[in-house]
Amino acid sequence: MLRPAADTSGAASAARTLERMSRTLAPAHSAPPRPPTRPRSPRSTRQRPALGLSLGVALVLLFAGIRMFAPESVGDVLSNSVQDFFTLSISVVIESLPFVFLGILLSIVVQVWLPEGFLLRHLPRNVVARRVTISLLGVLLPVCECGNVPLARGLILRGLTVGESLTFLLAAPILNPVTIITTYQAFGWSDGILVARILGGFVIANLIGWIYSRHSSPMSLLTPKFQASCAHAHDEVRTTRTRRSVDMFTAETAAMLPALFVGSAIAGLIQVGVSRDLLVTLGQNPVLSVFALMALAFVISICSNVDAFFILAFGSTFMPGAIVAFLVFGPMIDVKMLALMRTTFTARTLVQLTVIVGLASAALGLAVNTIA
Repeated sequence: MLRPAADTSGAASAARTLERMSRTLAPAHSAPPRPPTRPRSPRSTRQRPALGLSLGVALVLLFAGIRMFAPESVGDVLSNSVQDFFTLSISVVIESLPFVFLGILLSIVVQVWLPEGFLLRHLPRNVVARRVTISLLGVLLPVCECGNVPLARGLILRGLTVGESLTFLLAAPILNPVTIITTYQAFGWSDGILVARILGGFVIANLIGWIYSRHSSPMSLLTPKFQASCAHAHDEVRTTRTRRSVDMFTAETAAMLPALFVGSAIAGLIQVGVSRDLLVTLGQNPVLSVFALMALAFVISICSNVDAFFILAFGSTFMPGAIVAFLVFGPMIDVKMLALMRTTFTARTLVQLTVIVGLASAALGLAVNTIA
């Protein structure tokens, strides 16, 4: 007995109908679903700054270890130029490092621990009076120029304009009590060097602030990386202040230490290559002496708190205007300072800044030589 064949026409029709429905409901050109991306953990976002900080600290410990434990016979193997290079570079790092850390700590205080809007509420609303007040903040914050860079970054993140932060950045190394006292101890009131340094630093810093306050796009003066930091500066943060302080210290140190080491190495290299006898030969020329000591200030990158004692040794060789130009230009622009400022400002901005400050410092030195 034969069984009747199963009627498969209905099942096949139903299958084709379901297939057409699925094509109709599915979005056109739909890609296969991607696996969900795993959110980046806070630990991974802090990994790069922590790595930079670790490398910086390791280099500091390495230099200190070489200085303390290296046998004297090692120096006999190296040439005098190589020894001078390492000595000068390490001395710039050791001299600058405490002020860099102090500037980072002050920046953290300004950004994290001060009440929101505290700084802006206590500054004058008039733009000129505001810049004048900002240029005098160095009296309250006696930080060397290398420590002012992280502090100026913090001031921008707190709401100050680029022009206002540049005013502080250039004025504070000169208009702070430590620098004023050491300059007085070195020169007293002789030849008006102290007065010319204070007034010259004040005028040039405010001139720079006025020039860049008129810039049509001030944020373009900053590096893209720092622009991104400014864009997220006021985002809601749910971590504690202590945690934010630690993260900020790590990030700022990772940004500053490599720049400090590079700038110090360049300064040491140039000092080894430039003949000081040539500079001394130019010392008695009223014009060339000014540019010679400005070049020396740019190269040696010495801290503004002690530069007066350094240049005092050249007091009998160079004219007073050249010494004033050295004491004004050096704290504002030098090799180490440019390397640190490059973490915040574009290369084009730094070139413009160097030219303007250089011309203004040279004009100040030439004027002092004319009067003297």
